[in-house]
Amino acid sequence: MHTTIYKITPQAPWRLAEAEGRFTGAPVDLADGFIHFSTRDQAIETAQKHFAGQDDLLLVAVDAGALGDKLVFETSRGGALFPHLYAEMPMSVVKWVKPLPLGADGAHQFPDMEA
Repeated sequence: MHTTIYKITPQAPWRLAEAEGRFTGAPVDLADGFIHFSTRDQAIETAQKHFAGQDDLLLVAVDAGALGDKLVFETSRGGALFPHLYAEMPMSVVKWVKPLPLGADGAHQFPDMEA
């Protein structure tokens, strides 16, 4: 199973989470009742599908193993299993946070990501 999962989020909710010491989710997460994540292989498509043209984004790498049984891999887009967290996320599980800027071609420029 995946040891690192990724959250794409606008900067504003993330900066609030850093101040509060926990991430409760971006607006889409709050509406759906869980925090959406992607695996490394899913992240680029997630950015293209749900964040096209947005330039205030961050990519957050998270230790999936530290989330316990509240992290569930569920069937979603195209029948793929996506990680969903049914709890708040403590900052202690964050491996790193990096900017996710738009390139000249309008696509997000992903940093090196671990598996």
